Amino acid sequence: MSPHGNRNFSVMTLQEFVLEGFEGGPQTQVLLFALFLALYMMAIQGNLTMIVLITLDAHLHSPMYFFLKNLSFLDLCYTSIITPNTLANILSSSKVITFAGCTTQLFFFSLMCTTQGLLLAVMAYDRFVAICSPLRYPISMRPSVCARLVLGSYCGGCLNSILQTSFTFSLPFCSSNHIDHFFCDVPPLLKLACGDTALNELLLFGICGLIIVGVTIVVLTSYGYITVTILRMRSAAGRHKIFSTCGSHMTAVTVLIGTVFVMYAQPGAVQSMEQGKVVSVFYTMVIPMLNPLIYSLRNKDVKDALRRLGWKHTSS
Repeated sequence: MSPHGNRNFSVMTLQEFVLEGFEGGPQTQVLLFALFLALYMMAIQGNLTMIVLITLDAHLHSPMYFFLKNLSFLDLCYTSIITPNTLANILSSSKVITFAGCTTQLFFFSLMCTTQGLLLAVMAYDRFVAICSPLRYPISMRPSVCARLVLGSYCGGCLNSILQTSFTFSLPFCSSNHIDHFFCDVPPLLKLACGDTALNELLLFGICGLIIVGVTIVVLTSYGYITVTILRMRSAAGRHKIFSTCGSHMTAVTVLIGTVFVMYAQPGAVQSMEQGKVVSVFYTMVIPMLNPLIYSLRNKDVKDALRRLGWKHTSS
């Protein structure tokens, strides 16, 4: 049934929505603006640095860094889909987004977020092949295969995005057009529907649950084999390098999967909008800022590449 439980609202064709954003007075809004702007600038700088670094440094032209460059691109895209509009709305009194703008924002956000989850599973598989079957690695993960794996991740993300967006905006909306959120997302949009949202909630819960379970199985299976292989190694330096690289990836997977589960893949998640806003800030602004730090601070190859790039810049 509809979450409103009120049949007195008139069904209407909406031309625009109002994003209510965060509660609080002017001082709170200024603090939020400063915080979100700082997170966004750090995310832009970090992810652009990773993309440029991997593109320019020949030492990083390997499958692992090809996937990492795509991960940085996704982080850059999906935080840019949400954050600039959020910053503008904090400074604006109207906080209006058009119906077409809301549809577009939801589609591309869902596309990027889902693709990132699938790409993290691909990266776990890449580490499994590299560590457990090193002799087959150059053939198994040749450029054409890597490109197909990335393309497959985008196709999976696109399929989920089409389903979520089409099912959400096929619902009849009632006279209220105020979205209790800072961007267009499925749970707050379902709050405005005056039709039966049971199928939409089932679709949201089912697809997100399937993605989370699938990614988790791939990651845990890959790292199970990796752990066994590492324990058989005699070289302490080799074990440390692998643990460092894999630890970064596991951190990124845990943070993303954990936040997505809290927001979308648990029963009743649609009902907790205030909790949803805090969680949404984490995965739309904090995670894109954290990922470059996670992969650079614990990665010797990235730090060496940064030093080489810095040396070239100072010597030129």
